[in-house]
Amino acid sequence: MPTQHAKELLGRNCRFCSLLSKANGEDLIGTAGTCEHWLIMEVPQPWPQEIFQENPIIKSVIDLFQELIIQHGVNLKPMLIAPDREYSHAGFTRIFYYYRPGKLFSQFEKQEFVVPESKAADLLTAILQQLIQQPNNLSQFQQYKQQTSEIRELMVCTHAQVDLACGRFGTPLYRQLRKEYAAVSHGKLRVWQTTHFGGHQFAPTLIDLPQGSIWGHLESGILDLLVQRNGSVDDLRQFYRGWTGLNKFEQIAEREIWMQFGWNWLNCLKAGKILAMEKDSDWAEVRIDFALPDGSISGAYEARIEVCGEVMSAFNSAKEMELEAVKQYRVSRLVKVE
Repeated sequence: MPTQHAKELLGRNCRFCSLLSKANGEDLIGTAGTCEHWLIMEVPQPWPQEIFQENPIIKSVIDLFQELIIQHGVNLKPMLIAPDREYSHAGFTRIFYYYRPGKLFSQFEKQEFVVPESKAADLLTAILQQLIQQPNNLSQFQQYKQQTSEIRELMVCTHAQVDLACGRFGTPLYRQLRKEYAAVSHGKLRVWQTTHFGGHQFAPTLIDLPQGSIWGHLESGILDLLVQRNGSVDDLRQFYRGWTGLNKFEQIAEREIWMQFGWNWLNCLKAGKILAMEKDSDWAEVRIDFALPDGSISGAYEARIEVCGEVMSAFNSAKEMELEAVKQYRVSRLVKVE
């Protein structure tokens, strides 16, 4: 049932799904999705809702992209970012490619290219061909590769054409991050506007790369902690959608481990495994293996995740939102086994 706060929002003809989700106390964890590759390209705004079907560069590689996903089972997330007045260059297109470097890992490996616009489609083709070990000419693009592996990239969804909440709440958050954090980072942090990557109801939502964690329902007052990592990890708990190196139930367990372990958990190489799962997804048992890169600490946790209730949420903003029941989970058991 909707909470009283949610009923009041609906009574005021609230159009934003994220306000309803937040009012009902929807837990974000486990909603990050799982990803092994990210392919991100600069495309000027505005972005129509069907930008991936309409952009000529994307259309030129869509068949190859579908071959990757359908025939080869590659778990790749495509995204677009808006060119930036400071970071970007007229006549050139920036393309990021991030990939999972191994079974256990703490963050994605980054490749960044800035190529003439006329070469963007060829570069995308080469990256996709390399992914499925087809002959390719990726080596011809080494001259356009950027030495930016140390730069942190925050990607904020502002794609209002897909959902109003992302424009209404994502845009001011993007501006604050861009002005108050990126501008004083001495080049160590960049902030981008992105197309939709899932989770309208969690706006404002962002991806933190190369780490690969996703955040939602973000508030101005939590940005210091998110960016600087200089306070209590537990204060980030309610905003954490999960780490994309794990699946849904593994993400739920990983949050509990992180809250206990502290900030050093981000440096740990990690991998997850489902040990058992109920067919209706009412419970699951998972294992998270971890190790610091220098080998000084390693081990594993096992956890049981169980449904603990449900909340009403809406997956899209609209004048009349369609409410759906969303299962909520808790970690009922967490033990260190090694």
